[in-house]
Amino acid sequence: MGHTSLDKIKALQKNPANIRNLCILAHVDHGKTTLADSLVASNGIISSRLAGKLRYLDSREDEQIRGITMKSSAISLHYASGEKDYLINLIDSPGHVDFSSEVSTAVRLCDGAIVIVDAVEGVCPQTQAVLRQAWLENIRPVLVINKMDRLIMELKFTSQEAYTHLRKILEQVNAVTGSLFTSKVLEDRADKEKQKDTEPTDCPGSEQVYDWSAGLEDSDDSQLYFSPDQGSVVFASAIDGWGFSIQQFATIYSQKMGIRGEVLRKTLWGDFYLDAKAKKIMKGAQAKGKKPLFVQLVLDNIWSLYDAVVTRRDKEKVEKMMLSLGVKVMARDSRHSDPKVLLSAICSQWLPVSKAVLSMVCEKLPSPLDIPSERIEKLMSVGARRFDSLPAQTQELKTAFMQCSHDDTAPVIVFVSKMIAVDAKSLPQNKQRPLTQEEMAQRRELARQRHADRQATSQQTDSEEGNAHTGSTTQTTSPSGDNSIAGSRSVLSQMQALTVVPKQEDEGKEIFVAFARVYSGVVRRGQKVFVLGPKYNPAEGLRLLPDGCNSLSDSFPAVPHLACCTLDSLYLLMGRELEDLEEVPPGNVLGIGGLEECVLKSATLSTSPALPPFIPLNFEATPIVRVAIEPKHPSEMPKLLRGMRLLNQADPCAEVLIQETGEHVLVTAGEVHLQRCLDDLRERFAKIEISASKPIIPFRETVVTPPKVDMVNEDLGKQQKVAVQHQVKESDTLHLDPSGLVTLTTPNRQATVGVRAVPLPEEVPLLLESSADLIRTLEQMGQAQRDGRVLEISPRTRDALLEMKSKLEGLMQGRRWRNAVDRIWAFGPRRHGPNILLNNVEGYQRPSVWHCLEQVREGDSAIRDFDNSVVSGFQLATLSGPMCEEPLMGVCFSVENWEMNFPVQRTHLYSIGEEDSDTISSQSPADSAGQPEGQGEAGRVGEAGRVGEPAQAEDAMARVRRPEDAGVLDCYGPFSGQLIAAVKDACRHAFQAKPQRLMAAMYTCEIMATAEVLGRVYGVLGKREGRVLQEEMKEGTDMFIIKAVLPVAESFGFADEIRKRTSGLASPQLVFSHWEVIGSDPYWVPTTEEEYLHFGEKADSANQALKYMNAVRRRKGLYVEEKIVEHGEKQRTLGKNK
Repeated sequence: MGHTSLDKIKALQKNPANIRNLCILAHVDHGKTTLADSLVASNGIISSRLAGKLRYLDSREDEQIRGITMKSSAISLHYASGEKDYLINLIDSPGHVDFSSEVSTAVRLCDGAIVIVDAVEGVCPQTQAVLRQAWLENIRPVLVINKMDRLIMELKFTSQEAYTHLRKILEQVNAVTGSLFTSKVLEDRADKEKQKDTEPTDCPGSEQVYDWSAGLEDSDDSQLYFSPDQGSVVFASAIDGWGFSIQQFATIYSQKMGIRGEVLRKTLWGDFYLDAKAKKIMKGAQAKGKKPLFVQLVLDNIWSLYDAVVTRRDKEKVEKMMLSLGVKVMARDSRHSDPKVLLSAICSQWLPVSKAVLSMVCEKLPSPLDIPSERIEKLMSVGARRFDSLPAQTQELKTAFMQCSHDDTAPVIVFVSKMIAVDAKSLPQNKQRPLTQEEMAQRRELARQRHADRQATSQQTDSEEGNAHTGSTTQTTSPSGDNSIAGSRSVLSQMQALTVVPKQEDEGKEIFVAFARVYSGVVRRGQKVFVLGPKYNPAEGLRLLPDGCNSLSDSFPAVPHLACCTLDSLYLLMGRELEDLEEVPPGNVLGIGGLEECVLKSATLSTSPALPPFIPLNFEATPIVRVAIEPKHPSEMPKLLRGMRLLNQADPCAEVLIQETGEHVLVTAGEVHLQRCLDDLRERFAKIEISASKPIIPFRETVVTPPKVDMVNEDLGKQQKVAVQHQVKESDTLHLDPSGLVTLTTPNRQATVGVRAVPLPEEVPLLLESSADLIRTLEQMGQAQRDGRVLEISPRTRDALLEMKSKLEGLMQGRRWRNAVDRIWAFGPRRHGPNILLNNVEGYQRPSVWHCLEQVREGDSAIRDFDNSVVSGFQLATLSGPMCEEPLMGVCFSVENWEMNFPVQRTHLYSIGEEDSDTISSQSPADSAGQPEGQGEAGRVGEAGRVGEPAQAEDAMARVRRPEDAGVLDCYGPFSGQLIAAVKDACRHAFQAKPQRLMAAMYTCEIMATAEVLGRVYGVLGKREGRVLQEEMKEGTDMFIIKAVLPVAESFGFADEIRKRTSGLASPQLVFSHWEVIGSDPYWVPTTEEEYLHFGEKADSANQALKYMNAVRRRKGLYVEEKIVEHGEKQRTLGKNK
């Protein structure tokens, strides 16, 4: 097929029934970009000879160098099938786990996906991940089994062995899809059971019959699994340019053998064979030892072609095959020294891969008109809201999605999945346009005229020189010479007017283009649309905006999380190129310019305020790798800040933040992602020299139950507890009892707090981390109730909160945790973390965090004064622990004592009520007795805490006169600050009174390696503190799959070292998994005789936890206890050499 014109693509965009929006998904190095090259070559955009070598959609330089895709790129292709013309909007996505966020952005905009699986490696970790992402977005996948040539050339399989191997791969892929389907069916059944439980039964005395079936029997899974006979599988070798589906061979053999095509379609794949005598297709090939039909009619032909062309290079046989296939190749291809050139020339004519894949896509994948209603409802049900609970006007928009209406009255609905940074020079308006025939003729004429003028000028100069040579002293002026010079100048000016000169200010400037899809309505250039923020509520928007108000209105009242912007320019995405468009009909993928001020990473755009924002993108990888960045020259800091802001907008997964220390930190998904972000900062966004710190490794701090045995497995005595007690008994305001209860008094002696630290059961922190959004909602509800407001939440959220509470009750069992869930005071840090503050204060029955879920009963006890100060102290303590100022995890702080004793000397002077306690508390008892101010308070809160000056006394009097303001001022008084500090210190000391441990972030690591390099892989894992969980051999291959866990702190350079040690035969995939307690105690010193004997007096053997802890403390500028000089020798006196 020749090159498709822009006008043809614009015409195809108007027919949504023939549009296919699809992405290519696969594990890294399974051939996505090579297949995309073959599809692009079918439109004449690149040469078919360069397909697989050019990697057209990998437009970045580092993508070409590394040989992996790092960003998703889109291109629009035309495919003609019979009389129908189709528009294929193809998005190529990365396979590397570090860039899985790019897959999420691509999947959201598509209706279908091509899942590619390597014929040798089979289903890999990222294959499972992309299948899950496609399932979560409710898009239909088709399968391409690629690299079939490896079965012939590398594994040397016979056609029969290859068929068995392909069946196993198909089973593996279908097993992944089946597990996803089963989990969905079981979830739906569980929801139905819940609804039945809540509904009242009509006959209370009737016997209940329980249905034990799982619901899988009734579920329709006919379209779920990949099957070659249904046309949803293509077998291909994209690098050699061939691919086929069962239907193609069924059509070929139905003409040759006289068997109906429908019969061949059903029997070409499966346990069928051809009975030569009866000339019938029979079942039971395996039982009778016959060749299956697929092997006999399909694979044998391909194997014999490879044998003749590549292995034996039999020219006569090749010519016979070409004659029987009706294929003609060029002479230079047949004479080429590389047999693969001849092979791809034959195969690309006999079984072109582009035809097989594109015909399957057009037949099997849905158009934008066939978008499932469940997907629409899921996209619109953001957060805790259900589709049923949305306003009626919002629910009506579902029909606009389904119809893809072109009408002017239809609301415009666009979703932006990411922002692409584009060099300003590559925009269509800044490119040098090709010249028309008239302009070229005009330029020729101007060039001839300039040449004639130049010749005339040179002749005139020669004649003048001749006159001067003869001795003539008369100065003459030649009017004709002046005219010729003036004429040449005018010609030059005309030439410059015809030449397009790019603007200097645009060079090197980065412009953002939004990568988006139109779901409804026609998008036009210059149109105004609403930008819906992630927290926008359509019910609130409809209430605040007047009826009939849309984005075209000149003015409208301010609505929270709703902005208005103009679509400056529309682009057709053509891989490395952009083409200008005036309008884009619904169902198409497009680029939008001019949104950089309104959209950060992704957004929902609409002309209707009734539309809710789409649910956020589902990212598989968690950003975990942090580096601090600073410019080489401090004067360039503004450029760095601007560059980091641009990078944050351009990368869907990268995060940019400023830490409490003032460092500018970049957070990325992995090592390769980090390197790409740093290169982008240096070369594209900041364009300055930057220095990046070593990766900032996140840790967590926790406590564990005291160990029963020491480091040499001997029974532990009481020496550890004594040592700890001695360690924290430092001041007269702090007391530690043998059970671990820390009692601390504020410096002004007006409050005493008793806190005990207890490790939470292992599963509780995991539950709290996974339920962070729910806990945040719970906190918002509690805050609203305290402010006298009511926060509306959906029944689903309320059920989820109650379910989380019941799970907590189930996990926190035993005498120690009796009724603990109902006594939870707060979660922390940041009020939604994996630590708990428990209220065990006698006589203080404060409402728990769950009280906002229940009806408020009369007689509920009020919240005590300074309650919030205790919570704030707990939040500060959990945000930075005592070991290395890292957040705490899995710690329960139980407040067992809280006494406040205000002085009584001043209470009778002004008749102050209890609520005015901040005025009293700001005066120390020493002031009333005429003594100097208390040093304890000054030490804690500084000069601001001292009260004694007349102005401050007047302030106190004024506060007494306004009792209604007393409670408000009280929260921010000096006593409140002292209580916060006291609770924080008490929590830290209680933490130190227990055995402390560090928690390391862990990657799950999946490595595919051959048997000969297995030992080297184990060696690298062992050296880096890795732990192998599982090792299994892949059926039908000599590959082993090793599953291991590896600390993030040890992962830098791991992939490179594995590749070096195994000569490239093994490559790891690292995904953040969980937090794990490091077993060794960072503060351990030998205390028993056995430990002295085993470890020596210094005990200087490697302590992994201490090494990590000291590294973090050193980075943060904290004190590190280490010997700088060991075995110091006396220095020689330099002054006198004696």
